[in-house]
Amino acid sequence: MLQAYKYRMYPSPEQISLLMQHIHACRFVYNHSLEQKIRAYEQAGRKLSCFDLNTRLPALKEEHPWLKEVNSQSLQSANKNLDNAFTRFFREKKGFPRFKSKKNPVQSFQVPQHYRVDFDQKRIRFPKIGEVKTIFHRIFTGKMKYATVSVTSTGKWFVSILVDDGKPEPEPAPFSLDTTLGIDVGLKDFVTLSTGEKVENPRYLKNSLQRLKVLQRRVSRKKKGSKNRQKAIQRLARCHEKVANQRNDFLHNLSFRVVSENQAIAVESLNVGGMMKNHHLAQGIGDVSWSTFFTMLEYKCRRYGKTLLKIGRFDPSSKICSKCGYLKQDLALSDREWVCPDCGTHHDRDINAAINIKKFALQEQNLVGVSGAERTVEPVDSPQ
Repeated sequence: MLQAYKYRMYPSPEQISLLMQHIHACRFVYNHSLEQKIRAYEQAGRKLSCFDLNTRLPALKEEHPWLKEVNSQSLQSANKNLDNAFTRFFREKKGFPRFKSKKNPVQSFQVPQHYRVDFDQKRIRFPKIGEVKTIFHRIFTGKMKYATVSVTSTGKWFVSILVDDGKPEPEPAPFSLDTTLGIDVGLKDFVTLSTGEKVENPRYLKNSLQRLKVLQRRVSRKKKGSKNRQKAIQRLARCHEKVANQRNDFLHNLSFRVVSENQAIAVESLNVGGMMKNHHLAQGIGDVSWSTFFTMLEYKCRRYGKTLLKIGRFDPSSKICSKCGYLKQDLALSDREWVCPDCGTHHDRDINAAINIKKFALQEQNLVGVSGAERTVEPVDSPQ
């Protein structure tokens, strides 16, 4: 089973210069290889493979001698990442690969092998860089695959080590109606559970928005290229980083709690990209990070032997009475509560949706994806 361990690094000023040189070189090779692939396809209809790109590296190093000072396997890893990006584009339609920019908030490069980890001395040794002080807050065992070194816009260095512990993924536990939890996400309440519990949306971005605006104005008033402008940019970046850390901490805690307490979790597959086109709701949708929450649920379900069930985005979970199955066609988005005309049940819109998502997920014909166990219970009949 593969698992990544991320640690904070504290390189010396000389090591920072070498690390940044690796980052710039890998970004340069990635962009150069992307340009070569595009040009070869447009001019000759030829598709360059990862092997073709790597065979061109020696000539590129002769043209740019400073590339010889960088670990050669890191440069080859940049070509491999580009090849994987094209594979995802053709197979999964993930979007055409784009050129990397030095203005991206997070810069990184990979070290495939020949690096060593010393937990006792709290050091990690990279080729052509040396031993870097690292805080190992937890120890891992297993075969180390590759390490990814990254730096944030605030100047913090991290290393993420992918480890194969040699253990198979746990078998998904069987689930039933009682051990399945339905989740409905929203903006007012971050999630509403089929048990009736509501988790309030913390709104970290909205709470820090006024401070962010002040810091952004200070950046715009500074002279470009000045040291004061760099200081103002760092203050703004630290504020953005704090918001991101608060959000990730909240999502990790909530997703771990949900996965730990249930055998199966039912969610709705949402078109978040399409919803972000609504300019009235885009900022709020970006603040809640539904996609990140669903991603955390998916990999934690695989890690702990649980099952994630996904239903279609067009299932009318809010408009169907969870008691009798009556479909209320004229239910508006502003109606947060409604009474079923058929059975007279009073519904909270979000709780009713969470219950219906749970019921829909236990019906095989409504599933669009299952991460974990195959069906281990009898399908639940839809309410009549």
